[in-house]
Amino acid sequence: MSVSYFLKARARVLGVEGRWRGLPAPLMSSLFQDLHNFCCRKKSTEPERIISSSDENVKDSGNALSKVFSSEEQASILRVLNTASNKELEAFKLLRGRKSINIIEHREKFGPFQNLESLMNVPLFQYKTIVRVCHSILCPETEKKKKFPENRQLRNLIKPNIARERLKAANSIVSVVFGTRRIAWAHLDRTLEVLDWQHNDCWMLRSKTHPSSVYLEEISSVISKMPKADFYVLEKTALPIQNSTLFPILLHFHITEAMLYALLNKTFAQDGQHHVLSISRNAVGKHFELMIGDSRTSGKELVQQFISDSVLKAEPRVSFPKDKVVHYRDRFLSNSYRIEELYDSLLQAVAFYELVVFEPGVVAHACNSSTREAEAGGSLSSRPAWATK
Repeated sequence: MSVSYFLKARARVLGVEGRWRGLPAPLMSSLFQDLHNFCCRKKSTEPERIISSSDENVKDSGNALSKVFSSEEQASILRVLNTASNKELEAFKLLRGRKSINIIEHREKFGPFQNLESLMNVPLFQYKTIVRVCHSILCPETEKKKKFPENRQLRNLIKPNIARERLKAANSIVSVVFGTRRIAWAHLDRTLEVLDWQHNDCWMLRSKTHPSSVYLEEISSVISKMPKADFYVLEKTALPIQNSTLFPILLHFHITEAMLYALLNKTFAQDGQHHVLSISRNAVGKHFELMIGDSRTSGKELVQQFISDSVLKAEPRVSFPKDKVVHYRDRFLSNSYRIEELYDSLLQAVAFYELVVFEPGVVAHACNSSTREAEAGGSLSSRPAWATK
């Protein structure tokens, strides 16, 4: 309350507002005497009121803490607060940072805490904070599992999100890669043995506009030739949508992908489990060091190396059936024969196992075994042997 406010209020009571100069002398003296008494009384009583209120709040909070926790619980909490080190206190989420330091400093300066009420004297500790801290000491939360970087990479690598346990339990997959002229697939088990590997050239859907029924007939015919597997892995190609000339190709890819998702996910309506997923094409290219900038080079030479190692090495990275090795080499890898979808389907299957299914240590061993052999032979190449011609 300001002085001017008090004077005006007194003037209104006396009926003399706006006429200070005309006041009689005794009245003026009485007015200023009342003002003096009011200011002195306010100055002397206000601090006393604040201190009294604070003391009452502390006392009430202390009594409330005694009611919230039993004597046994209070003893357990005080034992932690009086004996735990700074590192042990920070194990509780609510005591991390400056709060644990304040507890240690207060303990060193004033001795052990005698009761929970004494926590009110520690900086940053108020009644609600103390209650939450005490509850966390009595019932510590189990620390949540950290999200490892590889889990975040997995979500960026494949879509949709599938539980890692299901992926690691996969015994066989069919890797599918489709282009504008053909569709190819590779069937591999978890030992990276090729069980089936072929393509279908009757793939002329993009030659003109076709109704949905034609897509259904064509793709159903191809799927009927594919073996059963735990997962079907489709290649996800990122085409720039800004280029309008690529729109027909992009539309063809989307229609084909949607058809494959619908026709291969045969039990999705019953169990709600995805058995078809997509993997990034560029991620597979990076895994095999086939990327040059944003472009991916051919994987034909790498597949040829896989086939040769399957015959020459005791523990090849990829195993081919002995009765089909010659067939694959002569038919798919001849100089006059080049089917990129076929090579990509095999590389995609291997990358899926090594990036998604296997443990990192197993993958590192598989990728580096050829490198160690090359180094033993005096090779100066910094790339793994399987990634060279």
